[in-house]
Amino acid sequence: MKKIYLIIIVLIIILAGAYFIKYNESSVNICEDRCGDGECQRIVCQGSGCPCAEDINNCPLDCVIQNFEDCVEAGNVVMESYPRQCKTEDGRIFTEDIGNELEKMDLIRLDNPRPNQEIESPVLVQGEAKGYWFFEGDFPVVLVDWDGRIIGQGIAQAQSDWMTEDFVPFEVSLEFEKPEYSNRGALILQKDNPSGLPENDDALEVPIIFK
Repeated sequence: MKKIYLIIIVLIIILAGAYFIKYNESSVNICEDRCGDGECQRIVCQGSGCPCAEDINNCPLDCVIQNFEDCVEAGNVVMESYPRQCKTEDGRIFTEDIGNELEKMDLIRLDNPRPNQEIESPVLVQGEAKGYWFFEGDFPVVLVDWDGRIIGQGIAQAQSDWMTEDFVPFEVSLEFEKPEYSNRGALILQKDNPSGLPENDDALEVPIIFK
């Protein structure tokens, strides 16, 4: 009788082991089918070395899609709106950061560089602004790194008569040293404010990428 029980237990162990092996192989195949290399970043996790997982709670923190850039890198669909939007397979939508460009379109417009454009030194900043954005035909422009530290600055010059309420073209060339620890920063075009009063301050700020 004991031998029968022993045989039954052994058979149960063998069947359980076979099921476990088959389940693991199936999981690996699913991951490979969806991602191509055993890394399931196109499902929920993203990035080199991230595990195969269908549940976002099983992803390490640095593998979770947290912003527009993560979403694009993971190979998700990008909708060509402005600003662009990226949609994950689980339905989440991330919007590209373009700074406050849309809010300032009636005051100042930037032609180059565009938001999230890669730049290198020197960078030619060009666009157009309403005449009252200038004072004596110019206004300050600064380039900052990820931490807000100024790495380049200059004075944008009006390219035509600025004594008007219409748009006036401007340009300035900025030289800078590329930050070592992050390739992201911001370009800030400040309204000239000779009064020094905070209520007269204004600025266009857009994100850029250091090439």
